[in-house]
Amino acid sequence: MTDDSLNHFIENSPIAIVKLDDRGNIIECNRAFHALTSDRLSGRLPLPFLDLIAPSKKSEAEPVLQHALQGQIPATSHSFELSPGGSGEVIVSVFFSRMDNYLILHLIDVTEQKNLELRFAHSQKMQAVGQLAGGVAHDFNNLLTAMIGFCDLLLMRHPAGDQSFADIMQIKQNANRAANLVRQLLAFSRRQTLQPKVLDLTDVLAELSNLVRRLIGENIELKMIHGRDIGHVRADQGQLEQVLINLAVNARDAMPDGGTLTIRTSKSIIDRQHPLSRDLIAPAEEDTTIPDGEYVLVEVIDTGCGIAKPILQKIFEPFFSTKAVGSGTGLGLSTVYGIIKQTGGYVYVSSKEDEGTNFSLFFPSVPAQEAATTAAAENEAAQHTAGDLTGKGTILLVEDETPVRIFAARALRNKGYTVLEADCGETAIDLMQQHGHDVEVIVTDVIMPGMNGPTMIDKIILQHPNVKVIFISGYAEDVFVNNYGSERSFNFLAKPFTLKQLAGKIKEVVSKESR
Repeated sequence: MTDDSLNHFIENSPIAIVKLDDRGNIIECNRAFHALTSDRLSGRLPLPFLDLIAPSKKSEAEPVLQHALQGQIPATSHSFELSPGGSGEVIVSVFFSRMDNYLILHLIDVTEQKNLELRFAHSQKMQAVGQLAGGVAHDFNNLLTAMIGFCDLLLMRHPAGDQSFADIMQIKQNANRAANLVRQLLAFSRRQTLQPKVLDLTDVLAELSNLVRRLIGENIELKMIHGRDIGHVRADQGQLEQVLINLAVNARDAMPDGGTLTIRTSKSIIDRQHPLSRDLIAPAEEDTTIPDGEYVLVEVIDTGCGIAKPILQKIFEPFFSTKAVGSGTGLGLSTVYGIIKQTGGYVYVSSKEDEGTNFSLFFPSVPAQEAATTAAAENEAAQHTAGDLTGKGTILLVEDETPVRIFAARALRNKGYTVLEADCGETAIDLMQQHGHDVEVIVTDVIMPGMNGPTMIDKIILQHPNVKVIFISGYAEDVFVNNYGSERSFNFLAKPFTLKQLAGKIKEVVSKESR
């Protein structure tokens, strides 16, 4: 092969190749290297190779290059970060070799590979922290169920006007605050229990507007822009309000000298003719593509300081905060992301420094006919369970946590029920063999030592196929569904629950089955 042929292959190689003199200056390079550096070298050779290294990484690259120039060729490749200008940093894997008195560098662009590795590490971190948060929250929910429950029992003996009433209410209120913190942990890990209903976002925002105005202060103008005929969404109103409040508080902190906060709703159609805007950045790789369909779009827009591009994709990470130390937990946006994902929606962000930030929330739109039917059914169910919560019949209560079992049994007996207690699945099966013909409802925990709740119920319904079942758990309903399956109907009550919620759920199940 002639030298001209070799030069032709080098020039047209897809791998970037450069020749350095003994002082580290680039004296020749091929077409691929020009493309890698965005033609920054045009008319500038010779140029020190170190001038192309990102300033923050120059101290790491310099000794490697110097050793190579002195003849100590590295046996393996080295990763360098180039700063070609205008198109962001480029991460390259560099292989060194010697030819005559020159140092030859082969550079392979591994930017996308490194980004994928970072995203994978981030997703693993999110999963690990989420599992930890979910486990802690599950155990804590058992404690809170007992605390709130025994407060309810005490309030039956110490009503308003009693000297102990205020103290008991203080305990219950603080337990409820702790329950809200647990819900935030579960929202972050996407394991919180949602109570989704068909909602009109215009009504939700109208109710929330006064609270948002108080939160953001007088120096920030609030604009609420409601779209026409945007449709309905299926979401938990309390969790949805938490999302909007978190975003409003972040917007307020981004505008310390005042500005404008705009909350805007509209109908959005995503398809081939109406793709997602390229300005919108997804918090995770799996969210970069949004399925085609009709969505209700909620935009939370501020005119604040904006978010720098290098950290824009990090803001949804747990414990990452752009605020000063002590001013933020770093859980606000990760909680927002968890709630939106569990609701079946998508969240994106776009921002420019010194101009502001736009958070775009996409919720799948509920068809009009389905929205009307669901709303009517929810109203009927609410009327059925309102009012008198007393009842008759035998209930089998299966719960391994003793304080929770004691509270629930006493609460149900106070409402007129006969209660059989079991601390594990095996004991519950024995009780059903003795009293199964009397038991109307089984209330059982999902996770228990030994036999779990669903396995126990599978065994019981072989002999008692008509028994009604309510599962209780400190984990979210969807976590239970993933293990139990959605092909069978079931009733679910999330911990922590109050005396009223427990009695109301049993009343609802009994009345639903009797209709």
